[in-house]
Amino acid sequence: MAIAGAIVGAFFGGWINDRFGRKPATLLADITFTLGAVVMAAAPNPFVLIFGRLLVGLGVGVASLTAPLYVAEVSPSDVRGFLVSTTVLYITGGQFISYLVNLGFTEVAGTWRWMLGVSGIPAVLQFGVMLFLPESPRWLFRKGRVDEAVSVLEKVYHPEQVENEVQALASSMSTGIGFKNSTKVDWVQMVKGREVRTALAIGIGLQVFQQFVGINTVMYYSPSIMQMAGFTSNQLALSLSLITSGFNALGTIAGMYLIDRIGRRHLAMFSLIGVIFALLVLSASFKLSELSSPSFQIEDSNATCVNFSNSSQTSSWGCVDCLQQGCGFCAAADNVMNIGSCYQLTSKTTCTRQSRTWYSSVCPGKFGWMSIVGLTLYIIFFSPGMGPVPWTVNSEIYPLHLRGVCGGVAAMSNWISNLIVSESFLSLTEAVGEAITFGIFAVIALLALLFVWRFVPETKGLSFEEVERLFVDESNHNIESPDA
Repeated sequence: MAIAGAIVGAFFGGWINDRFGRKPATLLADITFTLGAVVMAAAPNPFVLIFGRLLVGLGVGVASLTAPLYVAEVSPSDVRGFLVSTTVLYITGGQFISYLVNLGFTEVAGTWRWMLGVSGIPAVLQFGVMLFLPESPRWLFRKGRVDEAVSVLEKVYHPEQVENEVQALASSMSTGIGFKNSTKVDWVQMVKGREVRTALAIGIGLQVFQQFVGINTVMYYSPSIMQMAGFTSNQLALSLSLITSGFNALGTIAGMYLIDRIGRRHLAMFSLIGVIFALLVLSASFKLSELSSPSFQIEDSNATCVNFSNSSQTSSWGCVDCLQQGCGFCAAADNVMNIGSCYQLTSKTTCTRQSRTWYSSVCPGKFGWMSIVGLTLYIIFFSPGMGPVPWTVNSEIYPLHLRGVCGGVAAMSNWISNLIVSESFLSLTEAVGEAITFGIFAVIALLALLFVWRFVPETKGLSFEEVERLFVDESNHNIESPDA
């Protein structure tokens, strides 16, 4: 329900940004998120809890496009990528902190209420800080509040640069694409404009590929992936996931350093090459684990899986066959890779009472280390590039008068893709197996690499007005900047 709220929040958040400004949109997101956190923490029943998650999602949806947009519009072009990437750092760093907070509350009475309630604290802090920050100078200029815009620019740029920025803004407004003086969005006119349509296709493509290469699958389901790799202890899996989220935050910091040095386009391509390799490692690790899974023998016991209880031919059957029949594998007590037993799912206690390890969703294997390496490599390569680049590029490539609306559409596509991937991952692994699932992600990552190479422009060091001219110049079919 939270992701559904984020989809709606992102869509309407674009209109809110263009109509009322970046600052009011941020304050609204903070209020909505905080209210949702309070509702969840105090929820007397599941229906109220779901409503609270919807409110949280709405706030996240609005904030997801407003934060990079606001930061981009108040930043000098030479450090814009670095500063926009800080918004991604706060997300990845927040994920790491959330794991620590959740671990800290595991022994506290009313654990889940505390976990949900404290999530509103950052929103309250941001609301307080935002009250003292200025509105985006570019939004102010578009609304005709030139003196206020100049005042903000004077706080950001050197005095000799302010006049150039004002002239560039005036030129952009006079040559902008369509309905530049209107507060209403003509959707038909917007998609008819080739420049806007091209920019929007690139923005949506980046956001969709960011999700479809599997990042939130890795983050949301990293404990499950660890268990699939043979780490059956929930506490151990969660601890390993904490390490994964830590690498994610560190990788984002590396991306902040690189994005204004090697450029958005090249950073994304390097990132995707590494992601493809990491996904192939993950795919191989699960395939090897499947091939090396231990076999089982039939026991004369009521606990034995009924699908095998009347058969004596088990020499070619292993743990994978047991789980595929909807049963559980009870590993040997001395070594989980030795011959075990195939029991009914209801017979877990029969297995654990014998000091044996129980497997119901994944088989033990010798290649758990390989899965950990694959996950770590994935995060190391994804987080510096495909983490910040889609949000940075989407904050740069749209005309001023459509920047909020187009950014909202692109952010909505990100959340829709997020929902599709997160809801389908476990079902997909059950249908075709983990090895093929990660292989599919690798193929999608290859398509993403080709997309970035063919269509995404380099915007490093360019002003917003120079970026807009990249798309106005229809003769440049590769949409390359001079520095690419």
